[in-house]
Amino acid sequence: MSQSIGDKGTVLIVEDDRNTAALVATYLEQEGFATVLAHDGELALRAAGESNPVFVILDVMLPKVDGWDVCRTLRKASDVPILMLTAREEEVDRVAGLAMGADDYVVKPFSPRELVERVKAILRRSSSPASPQSPAVLSLDGLELNPEKHRVTRDGRAISLTSSEYKLLFALMSSPGRAFSRDELLNHVYRHGEVVIDRVIDVHIGKLRQKIEDDPSRPRFILTVRGHGYRFSDESGAQEEG
Repeated sequence: MSQSIGDKGTVLIVEDDRNTAALVATYLEQEGFATVLAHDGELALRAAGESNPVFVILDVMLPKVDGWDVCRTLRKASDVPILMLTAREEEVDRVAGLAMGADDYVVKPFSPRELVERVKAILRRSSSPASPQSPAVLSLDGLELNPEKHRVTRDGRAISLTSSEYKLLFALMSSPGRAFSRDELLNHVYRHGEVVIDRVIDVHIGKLRQKIEDDPSRPRFILTVRGHGYRFSDESGAQEEG
């Protein structure tokens, strides 16, 4: 494990190929980021706890603990943005990473410059201030989203969301009762031209339901509009019909 110094926060690079890790670190350091390098899953988890990174670049295929398990463990404790690196382009791999809480994915081989631009874009999205026109609090039946504080609570208990989950919930809660198509919701979550499949929205909705619903199999907040997409309930106590 190695570390550099920068003024934009620390990026944890988890990659067992040392040359690739060093190359990515060089590009990030040129942009003012500090970097911490870890070459296996065990070191990655230790480094994440010690370095408090603002971003994690995470390879899937790692010694000792694989990238899937590292992502799952990190997401339980933190909402730090995670970008996964995979050598395979199959849809199932991309969806699996996003289902575990990753914010984005890049398929190898990749351009280090493009990778750094993705890191910067995700950080901009996750730290962008709320619109001045946003209401102070969006709420229904104990679920509250505070745009000013970028905070979501359920019955007063804080709920940790990824940046993609937050943007999706904000879009839905801002227009209760409105039916959004999957493409519309994709545009709310991915605003910088990323190429993603619409099934990603179903993954994010599933994760959101796990976090905010009493019974995710019978949701009462985020309701399915069959053959179209999703809507946020505009009725207190409403529940999706099976």
